[in-house]
Amino acid sequence: MRYDWISITTDYGLSDGFVAACHGVLARQAPHARVIDVTHLVPPGEVSQGATVLAQTVPHLPESVHVAVVDPGVCTARRGIVVVAAGGLLVGPDNGLLPAAAEALGGIQRVIVLDDPEWHADTVSPTFHGRDVFAPVAARLAGGADPATAGSEADPSTLVRLPDPLVTVGTGWLEAEVTAVDRFGNVQLAAPGGTLDELGEDILVGGLRATRVRTFGDAGAGTLIAYVDSAERVAVAVNGGRAVVALGVAPGDTLRLAKRAATN
Repeated sequence: MRYDWISITTDYGLSDGFVAACHGVLARQAPHARVIDVTHLVPPGEVSQGATVLAQTVPHLPESVHVAVVDPGVCTARRGIVVVAAGGLLVGPDNGLLPAAAEALGGIQRVIVLDDPEWHADTVSPTFHGRDVFAPVAARLAGGADPATAGSEADPSTLVRLPDPLVTVGTGWLEAEVTAVDRFGNVQLAAPGGTLDELGEDILVGGLRATRVRTFGDAGAGTLIAYVDSAERVAVAVNGGRAVVALGVAPGDTLRLAKRAATN
């Protein structure tokens, strides 16, 4: 199957030529394909954040070959893989980055280990598999090559998976892991949006008073708010401010939300 779109998600940043080099490989080897840059600002080496961004984004993209490279274990024993999903292909390291996105694309159908050097660049840098392995593979797949010919097939059960983020729900409270902080300082939690319904409108978030709202403008400037974000997850923000600063949290931390007791 030929793909007209390739997406790229990395932690490469924008101050070096790493992203441009990957674009160049794709442009030379798959000139027909249009490239969507999901983000290149995943914090360096933060696989879980890259996995979150990728899984929440790919369902909204056209059917594509999705390249994702957040790869602190580059050129170690970790495998390079193609994951064949119902709604597209994912190419990247086998370090937990890809499975959630594959599930978001309809589920994992096959896994191919990229162990055929004919699919790679002539010279492969031990520190830049994004350019020399994953981009060349993505380009060939976009051109219609059969993923099965990229290497040896692996049992999907052998994929490295990240641990499920913590979500605990009680009567009038919930505790959930921080999964992401966006550029506005809004804090996304692992808890599904519906868990917020049990807490009412007057909530304590990390011990601070917050208001349940539908959108930012429903609260006054500087107000701490809890809401359901565009990924259908519980999130916390400050209208006109940065909730991450107010709460002092980071991805991986656990945050408690509780119904605020009525006072006389």
